[in-house]
Parts: sequence; structure tokens; C-alpha cells
Amino acid sequence: MQILCPRLYVNSVHKIDLDALKHMGIKGIIVDLDNTLVPWNEDAEFPKAVEWLSKVKDSGLSVCIVSNNHPRRAKTLAGSFDIPFIWQAVKPRRRAFRKAMRMMKLKQSQTAVVGDQVFTDILGGNRLGLYTILVRPLKKQEFIGTRLVRQVEKIILFTLRRRGQLK
Repeated sequence: MQILCPRLYVNSVHKIDLDALKHMGIKGIIVDLDNTLVPWNEDAEFPKAVEWLSKVKDSGLSVCIVSNNHPRRAKTLAGSFDIPFIWQAVKPRRRAFRKAMRMMKLKQSQTAVVGDQVFTDILGGNRLGLYTILVRPLKKQEFIGTRLVRQVEKIILFTLRRRGQLK
């Protein structure tokens, strides 16, 4: 169960204490796109995401978006954010996480992963020993496969809370 446990669980990216991350030695953030930064399946620019990404960059942290989404959607949004972007990441596989770290010129101990899914973002980050942060999904509407996985995630999160492992 530990491999599925995030180091931190917050309501949204806006609740992440960037100064605390920097104090821990974190120098960069790998962040998911759908339902973490922008609502699932919406292509319009999401001002809150742009605001948060600006705040991250202004704080001196590097940032890279890593998404399992297809290139067409990713390219549409990547231009709005003006940061590195990896699409079709096949998370939780480690390759895209490693590529993001190389792009940001960071080590594992200097990298955090932020995402809304236990079985992609958290599992992938934990497999590499990264600092993992789970956020609540922005929108309930999701791909049908994701909705099914969410049911299993609920059980895992409940179990982790009951054991006192989820902070």
C-alpha cells in the first residue's frame, strides 16, 4: 500500500505550500494536466492554472507538465502555459518522469509530482522515490475508465486514512 500513498494530500494545486517544498530541497515540480491543472476535456485556457504556474515559476521552482493525453490537446494547452510539456506519458511508467527531470536538470530528491490520480501520478512518482502530492480532481466528469478506477482509489484512500498513513 505504501507505493500508492502520497506524501501529501491537498484540495488543489493552490493549497501547495511552495516555500515548504523549497525548504525540503525540492527544485522542480512535475504536474499532471487533466483534472489537476485544468478540468478534464476542456480546451479553453484555464486562468487559475496559468496563475498557479506563474506563481510556481516566480518562486524559483522549475515545472514540467506530464500528461497521458494525446498530442493535439496537449499542444493546444502547452502554448498557453509556456513551460515544457510531455504528452502520451504512459504513466505510471517511469520514462516520462525521468525525461521531465532531465528537461529540468533535476535529481529525484529535488523533484515533486503533483496529480489527481493514485494509479498514474502517485504510483509513478513513488516508483522513482519522488515527493508525491495528490490533489482532488477539479471536475467529477471524467473518462469512463478513470471513473471506474476512482472507485478503487476511494477504497485505497479510505484504508490509508484509517491506518494514519495519509496526511
